Amino acid sequence: MTVERWLRLRAQGLAMLHVTRGVWASWVRRWPALPELLGPTRALSSLAAKMGEYRRMWNPTEPRDWAQQYQERFIPFSKEQLLRLLIQEFHSSPAEKVALEEFSAHVDLCTLYHYHQILSRLQALYDPINPDRETLDQPSLTDPQRLSNEQEVLLALEPLLAQANFSPLSEDTLAYALVVHHPQDEVQVTINLDQYIYMQFWALGQRVGKMPRLTSAGSKRFFFYKSTPAERRYFKRVVLAARTKRGHLVLKSFKDTPLEGLEQLLPELKVRTSALQRTLLNLFLVVSGVAVFVNVGMVVLTDLKMGTSLLLLFFAAFMGVRATKMFGQQRSVQALELAHMLYYRSTSNNSELLSALALRAQDEHTKEALLARSFLARRPRGAGGSPEETSQWLQTEVENWLLTQTGCAVTFNAARALGHLQALTESTGTLPPSGFPKLDPPATDTPPTTDTPPTGPAPHDRPAGGL
Repeated sequence: MTVERWLRLRAQGLAMLHVTRGVWASWVRRWPALPELLGPTRALSSLAAKMGEYRRMWNPTEPRDWAQQYQERFIPFSKEQLLRLLIQEFHSSPAEKVALEEFSAHVDLCTLYHYHQILSRLQALYDPINPDRETLDQPSLTDPQRLSNEQEVLLALEPLLAQANFSPLSEDTLAYALVVHHPQDEVQVTINLDQYIYMQFWALGQRVGKMPRLTSAGSKRFFFYKSTPAERRYFKRVVLAARTKRGHLVLKSFKDTPLEGLEQLLPELKVRTSALQRTLLNLFLVVSGVAVFVNVGMVVLTDLKMGTSLLLLFFAAFMGVRATKMFGQQRSVQALELAHMLYYRSTSNNSELLSALALRAQDEHTKEALLARSFLARRPRGAGGSPEETSQWLQTEVENWLLTQTGCAVTFNAARALGHLQALTESTGTLPPSGFPKLDPPATDTPPTTDTPPTGPAPHDRPAGGL
């Protein structure tokens, strides 16, 4: 080795040492931010533990203590339907009908201004992290800054989701959904929890029955027959908030989503072939391969005098290529089916979801105020009592009436409805600028659960329910 070559190698080694020192120094400088970035990921370890528990169960059909984990709070009427029912049943006289319609118009005016303010604040918070922003680009945010902004957005969404009567899906429910696959779901997916920083679901409108068909293209076929739709548990609306390590906050809402199909809504997923389909495909390959070998291989052995080892090698290569092609085609069909399903079930995304949530919260606010006013008018005169007794009486009466009318067991938040009614009836102004009622933001009222919901970007998140 010449002196010149030795000096060149030494210079290259020193350069690499400087690069290594620079990388290590930048890593050490970023070390204080690591707990903030990795904290939510550690929280998902409890989800992984619950998933392991469900894998050890034999054929679970629903999450543990499902009746206690999920309480339906969605009023399954539109505002117009509810107004017609209340007029028909409680306000049949012309004077009462006019009074209720005027009250409904007053509620619309007050809540419109109130939720417009809430939506404006949410949009201002969300704008720096909006992936679909059409305005000029702002200075890029660091990952800790982006996570902090996402935390603020999710915290601000909590009372809006609660007022929209979405119920949070607990960590135990999510573990069940990620592990259990319904036999009717031809498309099955798998996820890697290590890719996610946080994920949270909210839902409303629980139903048990045959799911609505999307289109004829979405019907399930199993080789020679069509599957018969089975009754299963699903939700009319589901809201998802998730964040991957290499992505951004994803806000989406979906309709008619089965409980066992929640994982199909997540980003960063992979299509997997079910065990039944793998067995059928392998059986078909073996039968066709044996038939080809008997009919063609024997002729090759006798006529062309080819060695047995070489023939088996060619046959194994042929079957390997054929199996790869068949499984690839099956994956492509399933990926297309998944894209088709998500196309028809998706209702709103990201910034548009904030507007949809504000409209739904306003609608639920109005329905609660109408129910409170109509039922309090029916209360016997002289039946006083404390506010707690009034709230309990109102809750019982409304829940029984909704069960009679719809057949759905709905948990009615009477205390919140009375608060809405008091704020509205105390206001006399009709225009927002002067004397407009200041409605207090609704408090988050999550139903009691047996465990802690999946953690979002903040350890004290208390999520509520979805679109």
